[in-house]
Amino acid sequence: MTPETVLITGASSGIGKELARCFAADGSRLVLVARGGGALEALADELRKTRKADARVLVADLAEPEAPTRILGHLQNAGLKVDVLVNNAGFGAQGRLAELPLDRQLHMVQVNVTALTHLTRLFLPGMVERRRGGVLNVASTAAFQPGPHMAVYYATKAFVLSFSEALAEEVAGTGVSVTALCPGPTRTGFGEAAQIRSSRLVGLNRMSAASVAEIGHRAFRRGRVVAVPGLRNRLLAFSVRLSPRSAARKVAGALNKPR
Repeated sequence: MTPETVLITGASSGIGKELARCFAADGSRLVLVARGGGALEALADELRKTRKADARVLVADLAEPEAPTRILGHLQNAGLKVDVLVNNAGFGAQGRLAELPLDRQLHMVQVNVTALTHLTRLFLPGMVERRRGGVLNVASTAAFQPGPHMAVYYATKAFVLSFSEALAEEVAGTGVSVTALCPGPTRTGFGEAAQIRSSRLVGLNRMSAASVAEIGHRAFRRGRVVAVPGLRNRLLAFSVRLSPRSAARKVAGALNKPR
């Protein structure tokens, strides 16, 4: 049987890198996408040696609007059809909306929302036609409430969660599944990329990227629609539903505010 082809964005580090290891252990063919070619090649070499994986590297910057179309063209030229799409690429920025650079915030929307939607639209129809595969979107516990001092990032993750749940319902019964992975604070390079200065959020207990990826991978394989790794994170996500909106945004703002 031909192995499934799994495309993973943001695969060069953190949760994306660990998800690549999880899918490689399944015997999947991997297409690893990120901006950093060197890190991607190192990961591909590792997976070829340790898992005998068919791992291919595709350098692309999803902040560029045409990147998803180029990715599709590359795969078509290689004769590959994507069975599983892992939309992991994303970044944040700490600060007030009025003070953060506009370009950075618009690039955030492009990567976290527009590229994710574009890639899903490009590859989902083929999955439905073949009646196999699925989409694993990496959201965040930030998706469950507004986030002052990281307003755009929280809003993008709310989109990812809502989008994923809606798609899961749309494709029900087609053999295709959609999962939203919503990790809380995780030990990755996210804080550096977001230029997060000291905050209460940074001080919270953080899960390892490997643990988060394993939970997300298992949830996807089981067809779960929403997966929140860690009991503490699940309790926090649930508590938001019971709290007044005003309280939820004040708590999030206090956690995100630079000290």
